[in-house]
Amino acid sequence: MLILPYSPEWPSQFLLIGELLTTALGPAHLRIEHIGSTAVPGLAAKPIIDIDIVYAQDASLQAIIEALNSLGYFHNGDQGIPGREVFKRRKPSAGHPVLDQIQHHLYACPEGNPELRRHLLFRDYLRTNEEAREEYAQLKSSIATAAAQDRKQYAKLKEEGAREFVERVLAVAE
Repeated sequence: MLILPYSPEWPSQFLLIGELLTTALGPAHLRIEHIGSTAVPGLAAKPIIDIDIVYAQDASLQAIIEALNSLGYFHNGDQGIPGREVFKRRKPSAGHPVLDQIQHHLYACPEGNPELRRHLLFRDYLRTNEEAREEYAQLKSSIATAAAQDRKQYAKLKEEGAREFVERVLAVAE
C-alpha cells in the first residue's frame, strides 16, 4: 500500500533524524520542522518523513550544504520552487543506521519563505481540523487508487488532484 494508516512511530522517526541534523548543522540553522502528512496525528500518509530545515535569511546556504554533505547528503537545487532547497542522500547510501533506514525528504528554507509558510500553515490547520484531515485522507486514498498504488503516478495525480483542497485550506488557515 502506498498510503498507510497513521503511525505513532513517525514523530519518533522525525526526532531521530532531527537530532542528527541539529548536531551537524549547529548554528547554521534556526530550527527543524516536521512537515507533510506524517506530521499530522491521525492522518494516513506515505511513510516518508518530510523535513524543513529553517535558516536565517542572512545565513549562508553554503554552510548548510557543507554540514549536510558531512552526513552524506547532496544539494539538488530548488527543483523549481525558489527558496526551497532540496537535499538527497548519496547513492549508494553510506549505510547510516538512521538516515538510510528511515525514508525521508529533506528541504532547507530561509525563515519567512512563502513555501515554508505554506508547509507550516497546511500542517497546523490539518492538526487542528478533524473534518479537513478526514477529507484530505479520503482524497489521498482516492488518488492512490487512481494511481494503482504507483508512487510516481500518485505524485503526479496528487499535484493536480489536491491543488484545490490545499489552496482552500491555506485560504482558511491564514
